[in-house]
Amino acid sequence: MEAPKAKILVVEDDPAIRTGLLDVLVFNGYAATGEEDGRRGLEAARRKSFDLVILDVMLPSMDGFAVCRELRAAKPRQPILMLTAKGAEEDIVTGFQAGADDYVSKPFSLRELMVRIEALLRRSGKLAGEEEIVWNAAVFRGKTLEVHFDGRVGELTRREMDIVAYLFHHQDRIVSKKELLTEVWHYADADIETRTVDIHMLKLRKKIAAVAGDIPFIQTVRGQGYRLESRP
Repeated sequence: MEAPKAKILVVEDDPAIRTGLLDVLVFNGYAATGEEDGRRGLEAARRKSFDLVILDVMLPSMDGFAVCRELRAAKPRQPILMLTAKGAEEDIVTGFQAGADDYVSKPFSLRELMVRIEALLRRSGKLAGEEEIVWNAAVFRGKTLEVHFDGRVGELTRREMDIVAYLFHHQDRIVSKKELLTEVWHYADADIETRTVDIHMLKLRKKIAAVAGDIPFIQTVRGQGYRLESRP
């Protein structure tokens, strides 16, 4: 069964940036759509339902601030992230006044962008942990907090589902314990000494093994962290 994906609209007139953002979002498991024109972007956001709209400030036909104001008036609860010029404090202030929820300054790191996106989706209840994720023939259901495999069903906690979702959306790299404490547990100080991650990983692996046997799912990379493991 295909996993339901958070839907994101990117309104950006620079084709290289727009294409790059769409590729990164799709790679991270989101359903991403792009528009290069401000007015067309506003029409798309009004006509369809998006979990997040990413708006550039400088757009043809209608700038990002105007789009943000009109979209906020039409859909008061729509999460909006604005892309501003580096160091342009006036743009940041204007964006917030127009109704933006957050901003990222260009040039931006993809890691920073994904953290901001996940934070906005988390606030709106659309983070990947609410989704249905398929990995190595196991189905992890965020809404019911269950893992399904070959007719067998196991129960998960919300935290365990959030761990699976975070590893899934960062499957291209190793995720450190510190990152999990910051992004999944939301610890302000991720340098504290705690075995929380290790204990949760142990319990999660046991639950997955109870329904899926010895099929590999979560790999521990000694001294670095964790990553999802593909079936050989």
